[in-house]
Amino acid sequence: QVDVTAMARLFGYVDVTDSGFVAAVFAIAFNPFFWNVVARWEHKTRALSRVFGSPHTACYCLGAVILMLNCVRSHCFTEAMKSQPKLEGLDSQWAYYSGLVILAVGTLFVFSSFLALGFTGTFLGDYFGILMEAKVTSFPFSVLDNPMYWGSTAVYLGWSLMHASPAGLLLTAVVAISYTIAVLYEG
Repeated sequence: QVDVTAMARLFGYVDVTDSGFVAAVFAIAFNPFFWNVVARWEHKTRALSRVFGSPHTACYCLGAVILMLNCVRSHCFTEAMKSQPKLEGLDSQWAYYSGLVILAVGTLFVFSSFLALGFTGTFLGDYFGILMEAKVTSFPFSVLDNPMYWGSTAVYLGWSLMHASPAGLLLTAVVAISYTIAVLYEG
């Protein structure tokens, strides 16, 4: 039998009807949906490559849009955390520094993934016909499948712990679920 008391306590601290919280959930869910739909559309039609004159330019433009959407998502996430109460049990130096370590590890996975894949490898270049010579198996891919997704999730988890935010923890779960669905869809 599952003990749901911890989850019930967490929901007691989070107003899921708050407009900032709803905006954060939407931004979190929208991003992987957007980039997967656009990338598959490009793969089938090559429309963006034609509009921008080359697949590289189109991929760079889509990458710029994805980066801007990620900034919006992070902003919504942070604002949702700030508008909701802190959890006293997490408002400690131990939780803060644990969150900082988790955030640092997540950042390491995100940046090392980017360095291993390059811009076009990170931002869906394969859907534009821009293929890498071989599958990347070096760090962090040697340690973890989808290290950019899980690194990003860790960043949000660390950020939530640093802010003792139950809303952030719940939103981090939304990030993890969104990425899990994206991985299933992309696979």
